[in-house]
Amino acid sequence: MTPILRIAVPSPLRKLFDYLPLPDQTLPEPGCRVRISFGRQELTGIVMGIAADSTIERSRLKPVNAVLDTRPLLDPVLLQLYQWASDYYLYPLGMVLQTSLPAAIRAGKPLEEKRFVLWRPSTTGLSSDLQGLKRAPLQLKALELLRSYRYMSLQELSAALGKPAGSLLRALADKGLAEAEASPLPPLPSGPREAPHALNSEQAVALQAITSKLDSFHCHLLEGITGSGKTEIYLQAIDKVLAAGKQVLVLVPEISLTPQTVERFTRRLQGRIVSFHSGLTDRQRLDGWVQAWGGKADIVIGTRSAVFTPLARLGLIIVDEEHDDSYKQQEGFRYCARDLAVYRANQCAIPVVLGTATPSLESLRNALSGRYHHLQLGIRAGSAAIPRMQVVDMRIQEVREGFSLSLQQHIRRCLEANQQALVFLNRRGFAPLLQCQDCGWIAECPRCERSYTLHQFPAALRCHHCEASKTLPRHCPDCKGGQLGGIGMGTERSEAFLRETFEDFPIVRIDRDTTRAAGSLQELMDVAHSGIPCVLLGTQMLAKGHHFPKVTLVAILDADSGLFSADFRGQENFGQLLTQVAGRAGRGEQPGLVMIQSYHVQHPALQRLVSEGYAAYARFLLVERQQGGLPPFGHLILLRAEASDRQLPLEFLQQAREWLSQNAGQQIECFGPLPSPLGKKAGLFRAQLILQGRQRAPLHRAARALLARLEASKAARRVRWQIDVDP
Repeated sequence: MTPILRIAVPSPLRKLFDYLPLPDQTLPEPGCRVRISFGRQELTGIVMGIAADSTIERSRLKPVNAVLDTRPLLDPVLLQLYQWASDYYLYPLGMVLQTSLPAAIRAGKPLEEKRFVLWRPSTTGLSSDLQGLKRAPLQLKALELLRSYRYMSLQELSAALGKPAGSLLRALADKGLAEAEASPLPPLPSGPREAPHALNSEQAVALQAITSKLDSFHCHLLEGITGSGKTEIYLQAIDKVLAAGKQVLVLVPEISLTPQTVERFTRRLQGRIVSFHSGLTDRQRLDGWVQAWGGKADIVIGTRSAVFTPLARLGLIIVDEEHDDSYKQQEGFRYCARDLAVYRANQCAIPVVLGTATPSLESLRNALSGRYHHLQLGIRAGSAAIPRMQVVDMRIQEVREGFSLSLQQHIRRCLEANQQALVFLNRRGFAPLLQCQDCGWIAECPRCERSYTLHQFPAALRCHHCEASKTLPRHCPDCKGGQLGGIGMGTERSEAFLRETFEDFPIVRIDRDTTRAAGSLQELMDVAHSGIPCVLLGTQMLAKGHHFPKVTLVAILDADSGLFSADFRGQENFGQLLTQVAGRAGRGEQPGLVMIQSYHVQHPALQRLVSEGYAAYARFLLVERQQGGLPPFGHLILLRAEASDRQLPLEFLQQAREWLSQNAGQQIECFGPLPSPLGKKAGLFRAQLILQGRQRAPLHRAARALLARLEASKAARRVRWQIDVDP
């Protein structure tokens, strides 16, 4: 009897769809793409399995229109990962695949393996005495490089020369001194590799623990203070894995960290590296995916979505800055890449390393309970010392534009000593709001009912929630007065003050607004890494994983902004961010100082963090979480709804709560429905219902049953709703 193809379709329906194979053709294996008719559309689906029969009569089943692959794009292990992610995060499998595969693969385009053009010296170029090139010094230099490295790509040669090398290579080819060769493999990094650094005793113990059992699953929480040399452990562990012929997956939280990680790994490791992040074009993403799938990439470095990269010889997974909340997708398919990395390592029976100076409370509890192997680094690598922390009481300080007089003096001393200062303010723009000084009117975004942020470069009011913008008003729309002014501090305003106060020194601002253009982030980072005396000013983009050896002073302008949060994770996030920012100080030969400005210097969280450090602070938060039954001692699922009518989301969620109270049992508690913290966004009113349970399994059973109920209800058609597991 003809078998049945079970196909995942990019549809919001939470099911697989049954199709017949094409007659007289080879049966597609699970993991292959097929072209199918779906309603009035023709879509690309993924074969998830083959069944003997269907719940639908065979006469009603359609055959697939075409089989697009001769061998599977997704192996059984990766298909299982997708299935588990769909089941756990309660998201349709077809949409899970749709959001995580490259656009060309989703569109059903044929898989084309990229050919790489490598340049090498010809036989004549190798034997020539080079006298004929003395009047063409750049051609001479290019040929010398080719003779040294034997094979180089155009990009590598251009980087080595510091200018485009295309015309030089063509000239050498015309003279018979160089020739191009097409290769299916990307070039290996050219030039000598940097030698490994000597490990201290703590690093050596951690490396041994990671690499002693590379053929079985172990989850290692590598908790090391900032500057303790976690990356060196990564590099030496990767080197051992590559030597065994395996591949490595490295996850980083931010696109800004990807280029510097690739650069550092390239200098050290003899392997082909592919990177994935949101800044790539569709073509670049596809090329990297195909290289990884074909086994031609030894190391994959990427942000969140790289966790789904096909790697047939996977031998190690590293999740750097594992605590970072950017590993959790906040729209659509709301998965956590860190948790999927742990699951994937378990699938493949390989180790996974979760590295951080400030562990998430979930990972810390798993380590303290023995579920994860807890590796700790308590001293900084080399001669660097832990920075000194100083809390500045803003109530008794003379303050200008958010900078205390004491801080201004310390910045000047730092710059005059040829050092760098880092000023942290996690707020973009010139000021958080524009207010009329006569009547108190505040400029609000009508689509979000939140204040616009005042920007001056270029001058505009921008909503940081829906990205709407409008020109600056000249007069107050209420009282017609002309006294409009920005209230509060943003990075633009701080930059203007710093330029005025320290006019002899560069001010380098790094935030989303200054790094939008291609290459702009690298240009700013190059200034920072040059070591010239300057002030680095920025948002949390500066807090994550950067190594600035010349930074000896770190200033946190507004610590109070993180102290008061309605989010149960607020205190955890505050402690992590403050500790990570502070860790940028004193990573070189000079000692570091961290100045924390606050109007609430007696706040218990701030006092505990500064006096006892993050490790003690996190353990205190664990006790609080346990008392409240909150994660990691309980589990949450959030049901969100939004509509243009304020009452519709609340009514929809109230119906959901009533159904749960009658059907979910005593193990599930419900809180709400209540307006969301951001009660309106982009013109839609938002509300939420929180489901809480001590055990994961009953909570998921209740949520699945609720989903089936909601999808069949008429009320669900009047709102837009989503479900968020582990919010």
